[in-house]
Amino acid sequence: MIDVIVVGGGPTGLMLSCELRLHGVRVVVLERLTEPTGQSRGQGLHTRSVELMDQRGLLDRFLAVSEKFQVGGLFGGIVKPWPDRLDTAHPYGVATPQPVTERLLEERALELGTEIRRGCEVVGLSQDEDGVTVELADGTRLRSRHLVGCDGGRSLVRKEIGVGFPGEPAKVETLLGEMELTEDPAAVAAVVEEVRRTQLRFGAAPLGDGVYRVVVPADGVAEDRATAPTLEEFRQRLRAVAGTDFGARAPRWLSRFGDATRQAERYRVGRVLLAGDAAHIHPPTGGQGLNLGVQDAFNLGWKLAAVVNGWAPEGLLDSYHAERHPVGARVLENTRAQITLLGTDPGATALRELFSRLMDFEEVNRYVTGMITAVEVRYDFGEGHELLGRRMRDVRLKRGRLYELMRGGRGLLLDQTGRLSAAGWADRVDHVVDVSEELDVPAVLLRPDGHVAWAGEDRADLLGHLPRWFGAAAD
Repeated sequence: MIDVIVVGGGPTGLMLSCELRLHGVRVVVLERLTEPTGQSRGQGLHTRSVELMDQRGLLDRFLAVSEKFQVGGLFGGIVKPWPDRLDTAHPYGVATPQPVTERLLEERALELGTEIRRGCEVVGLSQDEDGVTVELADGTRLRSRHLVGCDGGRSLVRKEIGVGFPGEPAKVETLLGEMELTEDPAAVAAVVEEVRRTQLRFGAAPLGDGVYRVVVPADGVAEDRATAPTLEEFRQRLRAVAGTDFGARAPRWLSRFGDATRQAERYRVGRVLLAGDAAHIHPPTGGQGLNLGVQDAFNLGWKLAAVVNGWAPEGLLDSYHAERHPVGARVLENTRAQITLLGTDPGATALRELFSRLMDFEEVNRYVTGMITAVEVRYDFGEGHELLGRRMRDVRLKRGRLYELMRGGRGLLLDQTGRLSAAGWADRVDHVVDVSEELDVPAVLLRPDGHVAWAGEDRADLLGHLPRWFGAAAD
């Protein structure tokens, strides 16, 4: 009996496996592909994802192979300076191509003892009171206590458990790929600058050695978006939109994506859960997709591990849907709005100009940047301190940094009073007595995902909150 089977070895599935392994959960990742595709749809990590990589000690690995970026807004093609006073100690994103992100997360998953099986296609599954049975394409059957579908927008797991995926079908489609452009780089840059005055769904970004990442609007919506476009289709669309095909040749990979927007009605059915694109799809505007999936995994991992290890309080696993479904819904809303802003008709142009002027206001820019980077996410934990439900930024302590204390994926009681205790939960919660000039509350109780579960100094009140997230005290 496997503890957890993760279907899908992309960033979401790999991040989830890392979180589960921190708690000793036996994890098997089943990936249909025998080798990574090399396609780079996701282009980096936003601030909240940067934070969680730091919380798990992975940030240095990303910074060693990536560049930091600071672009405020990133909304509907509107670029503004990075806003002041964003609530984070990591006021930047990290430009990391998706294949690199997957490689780094896979390396970490393997270090932690995850079993990754490539070339394993899931064709069916069923569940009962005791576990989940998975059927593979080669006829093999596997058994696990729980299963998480991280298998993308066309998720077989979602279909097998009968979860609806309501939303809107694609109305526009975009071609994306990497290829050589033989045209002079200065000429390419000049054409791109001119075309993007009116068509923001177009671009050609140099990657080095004459290779470019090219994006161009498609001619209509393909019946089957799983079929990659041809190089000739790319050339035709480049000529139609830009007046030249730039001498495009030697493609590394070609793909297409639409603006379909859908969300799973439920993220959990019994012992089966959904995360990442299996739970939500939306246009890639704002670069939120990969980040949203990784953050799903960060929310789910410790909760599912608590169930497997037998200490989860009642309702903990259901809180995954309760917390992440609204977050996903808000991302769907803002990407719908961005697609409207990216339009080429006079109304969309006027709206984009108005929105650009609004974003010149610091407060608006900070709000939009916080939304896109997910630092504004606050879960509903009920009434209480203003920090309750928010993720805690990395604060400096007398003896180090907050995030350095969270590498093991456990709960954390940061106690500036020295008078509190979490002794009954010592196997699940670390009690650290230290002080910070940046923290104006006597103590905070953090969940393993860094969100504030309690704040204050009353010990009886603390003892009333610990069981909600960390179960009953040990004898």
